[in-house]
Amino acid sequence: MDSYYLQWYYRNSNYRFDSYVTTNLIPSHYLNDMNSKSNLNNPCPIARSLDFIGDAWSILILRDAHAGLTRFEQFRKSLGIAPTILTKRLGTLTAEGLLEKQVYSEHPPRDEYVLTSAGRDFLPVLFMIGDWGRRYRGEGRLIRFLDAETGTEIKPVLLDEVTGAKIGTRQIQVVEPNDE
Repeated sequence: MDSYYLQWYYRNSNYRFDSYVTTNLIPSHYLNDMNSKSNLNNPCPIARSLDFIGDAWSILILRDAHAGLTRFEQFRKSLGIAPTILTKRLGTLTAEGLLEKQVYSEHPPRDEYVLTSAGRDFLPVLFMIGDWGRRYRGEGRLIRFLDAETGTEIKPVLLDEVTGAKIGTRQIQVVEPNDE
């Protein structure tokens, strides 16, 4: 899969993925204004997800939460992020159900942020982003992720649960909600 790339084609009002080694995306709802306030009504789950998590800070906060960080100051030091931005991102991740606030000190009042089930389910997404980054932005020295039991490097693969096929190796057809 050396020449794996994504091309956008505008055709009529629907889209599909045609993929063997190349992925051709024919968009419809991608014509929507991505600068609008909300994509809650957008039929694309990618657009809906990126509406609140498509910010690098949010993704890095989730990365650090998976590494065991829970407290505001830990996130701030790890990321070098401004407190105002961190407060906003933690609020969004909490409101969207990826993190949960838990009180760890009454005096002074202090909260920590722990991953919810939805937040824990984001780990494979982080690994796929990391794998892509290792392949296409892998210059220099990079951290590695090892399986704690075996000590072997983790090599993520995205598979279709039903067919067992690696995503990107077979044709994919995207069906608009109206077409079902």
